[in-house]
Amino acid sequence: MATKDSKPAGDSAEATPAKSSKKLLIIIVAAVVLVLALGGTAAFFLLKSNPEHDEENGEAAVEKAKPVKKKKVDREAAPIYVALDAFTVNLVPENGDQFLQVIAAVEVEDAQTGDQLKVYMPKLRNDITLLLSSKKASELIAKEGKQRLAEEIKDQMNHILDPAAKNKKREGPIRDVLFTSFIIQ
Repeated sequence: MATKDSKPAGDSAEATPAKSSKKLLIIIVAAVVLVLALGGTAAFFLLKSNPEHDEENGEAAVEKAKPVKKKKVDREAAPIYVALDAFTVNLVPENGDQFLQVIAAVEVEDAQTGDQLKVYMPKLRNDITLLLSSKKASELIAKEGKQRLAEEIKDQMNHILDPAAKNKKREGPIRDVLFTSFIIQ
């Protein structure tokens, strides 16, 4: 027969693992939902149809087979955005450790550039991470600092994707960098 002293001790020991396993389950479910949401957003932007290629399939295939040349930019066409994965970096210390988490999307000139981004993504992520980690929080707090950072990221990406664009003084394949989340902690 169990005594009163042994029964409450057993209940508290069983309650602690149950609470921690529930917390772990909630964290795992939240992480999975976040990953699925980011993946769905990326798939939506990547699979969205391009209005320039809404003609019949034969003509679109012929256009893709041609070599890439300087194109006329249709300013009225729907923009094409490519979502980037989150960047989390340590900032240059000012008052102790500070962190920056940035989620961004880039506006590209065409769907081919979106595919090219995938090919160069390791190099792009490395260079952007190095750029972000070289900043101080005080530089990024103001709106102008964020705009300057977006321009620096755009220039860096254009240099990697089309190094000749800078020498020819023409706009690169990345039109704009848009921050969808910007957290300094």
